[in-house]
Amino acid sequence: MHSTLQLLSPFDLAALAQNGLRRGFTTGTCATAATKAALMLLQTGTLPDLVQVSLPDGIHYLTIPVTALEQDEGWSSASVIKDAGDDPDQTHRARIIVRVRKNASGHIKFLRGDGVGLVTQPGLRIPIGEPAINAVPRAMIRQAVSEVLETDSPDAGLDVEIGCEHGESIALRTFNPRLGILGGISILGTTGVVEPKSLASFKASIEVYIRVALADNPSQIVLSPGNLGQRFARAFLDLPLKQIVQMSNFAGFALDSVRDTLREADATLPLLWVVGHPGKLAKIIDGVWDTHSHLSAGAVSALLPIALSRHPSIVPQLVDANSCEAVIERLAHHPDAPAFWISVEEAIVKVLAARLERVGEVRVRLFSMEGTALGGTR
Repeated sequence: MHSTLQLLSPFDLAALAQNGLRRGFTTGTCATAATKAALMLLQTGTLPDLVQVSLPDGIHYLTIPVTALEQDEGWSSASVIKDAGDDPDQTHRARIIVRVRKNASGHIKFLRGDGVGLVTQPGLRIPIGEPAINAVPRAMIRQAVSEVLETDSPDAGLDVEIGCEHGESIALRTFNPRLGILGGISILGTTGVVEPKSLASFKASIEVYIRVALADNPSQIVLSPGNLGQRFARAFLDLPLKQIVQMSNFAGFALDSVRDTLREADATLPLLWVVGHPGKLAKIIDGVWDTHSHLSAGAVSALLPIALSRHPSIVPQLVDANSCEAVIERLAHHPDAPAFWISVEEAIVKVLAARLERVGEVRVRLFSMEGTALGGTR
């Protein structure tokens, strides 16, 4: 094992998640494992049956089975079958195919194989014309290449072509066409591991976390769709982890759990923070309480009335935007952007407060995916 991996611990996928369901691994992990195997074949002439993939947490690695493919002249190829565990993932059992060959550039060049989408619209944090391979999988692949070549430089001269068997038809069952990702799936994953989300068990776990968060009559707790709330709470509020609850897409259920828990305990909560990306939280303005993309329209429609009524200079940036991330990018240097995002935060607060009781104050903070504060925390 490469020296970097020797410092890591194995991640045990056989250990069930807290909701009792089986974890899996992401398309990004699949692509990384297939890249590593194909590069090892290119270097040694032998394809391993298993490869170790360093995870983005810097603590763990996963052991992933790989399979051989027919080799083309100058290229080495390998594939991985995605295992999403018990998560209802559209790419479960998809075959991720990677071909690698050396180039003279001194850099890794990511290429789009059959079944991986092409980015055609702004707002996705990937330049237009690039294959839909997100930033974390690209970083994982660079790390894997450095491990195989046993060098600290992550930029070997290498073409990495990533594809997905039947990826174009799989993508039609995802949100990709609506986001302007055409021709296939996206290579995704921020942790490398798929956490299973059975609806009933996941909601039950959220309720438990909320009850634990409120058990000691705290002065404040944080609800967030994902990791942004945890980062905010640690950076600005100095709260213990148990007072930070990830509610995923279930905003309405989480608020009802706060309300019901406070009722049962005959208690009050002085301050509730709701923190996250506007792509999720702005949907609440339109009365959307389950923010999953398959169950709701995009959040941009909720932003436009606020711009029209209070910030007309923002309107041209919203008219043809296909996502909130696109809006964030367009407003990055706009002088009225902070005031606009504060207005969005206030609009979300108004809707949230109407659903709650026994909560003294609700505050909303919006962040970009990179963790940049958009409104009131600037």
